[in-house]
This record gives sequence, structure tokens and C-alpha cells, in this order.
Amino acid sequence: MNHSFYSYVQTFRGGGKHDDKSQFAEAAFHDHSFPKQLSDFHKLSRYIEEKADDEMSARVFDELWYLYELKYQVF
Repeated sequence: MNHSFYSYVQTFRGGGKHDDKSQFAEAAFHDHSFPKQLSDFHKLSRYIEEKADDEMSARVFDELWYLYELKYQVF
């Protein structure tokens, strides 16, 4: 089964205001143009870099991507 990165990230919603992963998930949820079906690191990374949103920082994306890889063995 193919799990999109977006679906995984949404599992972090509802955390505190000081939780970077939760803030990233909330920002992705409210971003109607976020590529919800993608599981490709390069395409997602490019989107995050071009968006340049403080709530969806590249640093947090990299942390979430690492956890996503571990969970779904997406290498």
C-alpha cells in the first residue's frame, strides 16, 4: 500500500504550538495546493523550498521525511 507523505504528516496534527512537526502538519493541512498524493522526496522537497513558509520549514520537512522513511521503508 502506498502511503503518501501528506497522510503521514497529518498524524502529527493536534500537538502544541511549540511542536515543530505539529505546526508543519497544520500548515500542510491548510495549504490547499500541498501535493497530497506524492511520496517522492525530490518533488516534495522542491515544493517546500519554493513555498518558503516558516511553518513548513525545510529542516522540519527533513525530520519528518526521515521518520516517514523509517515507518514505510521508502528509500
